[in-house]
Formats: sequence, C-alpha cells, structure tokens
Amino acid sequence: MDRKITVKAEKHLRSDPVMGKLIDEHGTLDWSSEVEPFSDLVYSIVSQQLSDKASTTIYGRFRTLMGKRKMAPENILAIEDKLIRDCGISYPKISYIKLLSTAVRSGEIDLIELNNLGSDEVIFELTKIKGVGRWTAEMFLMSTLKHPDIFSVGDLGLRKAVSNLYGVDRNDHKTILSIAERWKPYRTFASRYLWRSLDED
Repeated sequence: MDRKITVKAEKHLRSDPVMGKLIDEHGTLDWSSEVEPFSDLVYSIVSQQLSDKASTTIYGRFRTLMGKRKMAPENILAIEDKLIRDCGISYPKISYIKLLSTAVRSGEIDLIELNNLGSDEVIFELTKIKGVGRWTAEMFLMSTLKHPDIFSVGDLGLRKAVSNLYGVDRNDHKTILSIAERWKPYRTFASRYLWRSLDED
C-alpha cells in the first residue's frame, strides 16, 4: 500500500477518537505481506466460519500436504479429497476449493485481471464460483488486492470489535455500518485496526 495513502488514512481516521486511540496503541500497520492471489483465496475458503487460530492450523496442514508443490490449481486437483479432509478441511470446502481451482485453470476467472476491476466488479466475478460468498470476496479485496475502502459487516471479528469499542450489539448490522461510514474512504485501514484490537482480548 502506498505510504501516502497510509498517511492520509491515519490522519482521516484520527477524527474518530476511538480509532485514534487504536492508531496510537498499534502504530502504522505493515502492508508489505506477500501477495499470492490463488493461495489467498484458498485460505479464505478454508477460514470460513473458523477462528484465526484454527484457520492458520488447518491451512498449515494443507500446505504441508502440498509439500514442495506450489499451491496451484493443477496441483490441488491432483490430490485425493480424503487426503485434504485429513488436514481438517470439510468436504464441502474441498468441493469449493476444487471448483475454484477448475475455474482458474480453465480461465473462467483471471485472478490477475481482477486488479483492474472495481470492488463491486471483483465481488461480482468471484461470487460466481460456488463457495465464494461476499465475505470471502471482501477478504480478498482487503488482504490481496488491498482496496482501501472495504468493510465487511459479515465478518464476526469486525462486528465483535465494534461492539467492544463502541458499545453496540454485534448483531446490529445497521448501526455498525453507520459507524463504519465515518471511516470512508479508508474502511479497510479501520478494519485492520479493529482486528488488532481483538488481539488484546
């Protein structure tokens, strides 16, 4: 993420005292993580409805199963479902991962081309694939494509953080979205600070 955007984002978010306190506590967040579009999507599917700890553990087992082979569509499609299941990935998720692999291998979806699309267009393209819902697409936008203004109200962690910090019901989507409005056009930055706040629980 461009340093100038980061500076602008932090300055804007400080207009919200709660967010300003989080920035003071955690400082400027690192955006330099390696980007692997296909692997990132696979991870997002694995992590659906799971805690960060469980997701990391299960995905780590999957990586180990792959061995020296690259996390690529053709390599995943060559692995028996039973072996993937032994990593802790459910059969429905295995089906979704293989559907994604087939779509990428066939060219039905071009993950590189997604860089040239707007957020809504990316969500539209990704959710054509069974098992890739809006939350998965939003995680991809935030973590892989690094779109600066994404807030996923479907993410339990974000709702929990807003609930803790702003004293609202975590299931009150309308109020949470209203609070998130004040962070535009840097809601992705705000989301990362919200996730960080959960590390303190």
